Amino acid sequence: MTGSARNAFSGPLVDITTALQFATRLPFGRFAADADGEVDLARASWALPVAGILIGGIGALVYALCFSLGLAPIIGAALTLAATLLVTGALHEDGLADTADGFGGSTTRERKLAIMRDSRIGTYGVCALILSLLLRVAALAALAEPSLVAPALIATHVAARAPLPLFLHLLPPARADGLSAGAGRPSRNRALVGVLIGAVALVLLLPPVKALLAVVLLAVLLAGMAWLSMRQIGGQTGDCAGALEQAGEAVLLIIATIR
Repeated sequence: MTGSARNAFSGPLVDITTALQFATRLPFGRFAADADGEVDLARASWALPVAGILIGGIGALVYALCFSLGLAPIIGAALTLAATLLVTGALHEDGLADTADGFGGSTTRERKLAIMRDSRIGTYGVCALILSLLLRVAALAALAEPSLVAPALIATHVAARAPLPLFLHLLPPARADGLSAGAGRPSRNRALVGVLIGAVALVLLLPPVKALLAVVLLAVLLAGMAWLSMRQIGGQTGDCAGALEQAGEAVLLIIATIR
């Protein structure tokens, strides 16, 4: 293999490894670097949906194990969600809570951003987390059969992350520092690759009508969160992206339960 071919092949692998290291707490080592020793989260953002394949697959395996042990669907669903929380370190749940607290807890942009940076959780954040967890557990329990839970979980964890690079591309950072500002804005092409991966997962894993509905509602969520973020804080933060991912997970799992 020539050097140029090796670099062309290793580039996506570095991006996928970086996405896995960022999106999970699994032992993949330190952040992957490119040939120049640089770690580029913005460049790797297209691979966040790829990381969702692993996260959803682990959840599906946990649910299948619970089902094989004869546990009730509601218990299996709760343990499955617990497993995905452990795998991800509740990364996006933290973003949802911070966003809910910030957007609901003050009237000024500066104060909202300060609340979002505070590690303490408030009433809005608690309520948002409870609602998110309840909806996802209820949806998984409603699906009940592992043959239905597995494709729904994988499609959800892939597609809920697919709009994130586009969200970060479209909106400017709301603050000059922080993870989002430091990582930079993904390019349009890389953002569109992430969207395409999510769309393919939906088409392959869900019935056509549900896949189409999922695409439409994810687009609505993306537009809604973009509008709300601009109105509330004048841009995006990593917390806003996490809130978008959480809304996507809940909506996609609910769609999967439609008969």
